Amino acid sequence: METVATTRMSSKGQIVIPETIRKQLNLKEGAQFIVVGEGDVVILKAISAPNIDIFDELIQQARQQAKAAGLERDDLDKAIAKARAKK
Repeated sequence: METVATTRMSSKGQIVIPETIRKQLNLKEGAQFIVVGEGDVVILKAISAPNIDIFDELIQQARQQAKAAGLERDDLDKAIAKARAKK
């Protein structure tokens, strides 16, 4: 079911998502979004954490791919240290 509503942006750049849409999408306080803008179109995409079963599958896939690529734990530690040093 598609719901259409209007809203306004405040002077602080805040936008209220209308209640009907919040309820339809089960959005709660603190929900996070990806915001994409192009031309006169703004898209909000709710970010949700994967459920634990899906997360476990993703971790397994990542481990399998790392093993297939010949990566070791030390390689991961070095990559993390390098990324942290760039900040």
